[in-house]
Parts: sequence; C-alpha cells; structure tokens
Amino acid sequence: MKNAAKKTAFLGLCTALALVLAYVEVLIPPIITAIPGIKIGLPNIVIIFLLYRQGIKEAALVSVVRVVAVALLFGNVMGFAYSIAGAVLSLLGMLLLKKLDFMSVVGVSVAGGVLHNVGQIAMAMILLGTAELGYYLIVLAVTGTISGVLIGICGALMIKRIPEWK
Repeated sequence: MKNAAKKTAFLGLCTALALVLAYVEVLIPPIITAIPGIKIGLPNIVIIFLLYRQGIKEAALVSVVRVVAVALLFGNVMGFAYSIAGAVLSLLGMLLLKKLDFMSVVGVSVAGGVLHNVGQIAMAMILLGTAELGYYLIVLAVTGTISGVLIGICGALMIKRIPEWK
C-alpha cells in the first residue's frame, strides 16, 4: 500500500509538472514559434523521463491525462483530436525505439517529436479530408527534430540527475 500511494503521488507530481510546462508553453510569445502549429513540446520532458524511469504505462497515463487537461484548460475538441493522435503515435514510436536499445534518449525524443507531428498531420488530413496537408509535414519534421533534440537533452539530464526510487 505504501508503494502504491508513493507511486500515485509521484505520478500526480509528474502530471502537475507536465501541466505547468504546458502552461509555460502557452505563454511563449508567437514570435518564437511564428510557424502555425509549432510548439516546443515542453511537457514531453516529463514523458521522456517517465518512459525511461517508470515505463510505458506510467508515461502513457500521464500523457493522456495531460492531453485531456490541456484541451479542457487551453484548447478545444479539434486541438484534443490532434494532440491525442500525436501523443499516441509518439509514445508508440518512442517505446519501440527504446526497446530496440540502439538510440540515445535524445534520438528517441527526436523520433517522438517527429512522430507527434506525423500523428497530428494524419489526424488533420482525416478530419479535414485533404491530402495536401501532408506537404506541411516537411516543415513540422524540421521543427520536430529541433524540439526533439532540446526536449531529449532536458529529459536525459533529468534521467541522469534524479535518482530512481523503489
């Protein structure tokens, strides 16, 4: 019981941190992210950390709770659809690459960032019924790679500096 309570509290803190980072991201001036649809992905620092420290179940739980909460607090139904599609594809890709064990945390994060964008574009193509949106993936792949590197570095530092608990 003690470990279950401890784990629940820890995941609650991680969820709160992811929500705070999502709010910080909302406050970033549009000049920095002047391209429509571009976000740095700050909450994904927490998801990368959880994926490596706790596992896929915990990372997925916090990711889904975060996506739902952010949609309710700062977004709308369409934003939720795009975010959940991106989050699911990103998590699946990161899990696969982590299990294959040939990429660094930064490499896994880059793949997650790009796959998040692929999921969002795929959802937009489905919902809007237009394949031309696929061309925008070129821009998003570049920004997803840059963001993935930054998020991966932060995640790797957290993994290195925050000790495991049992």
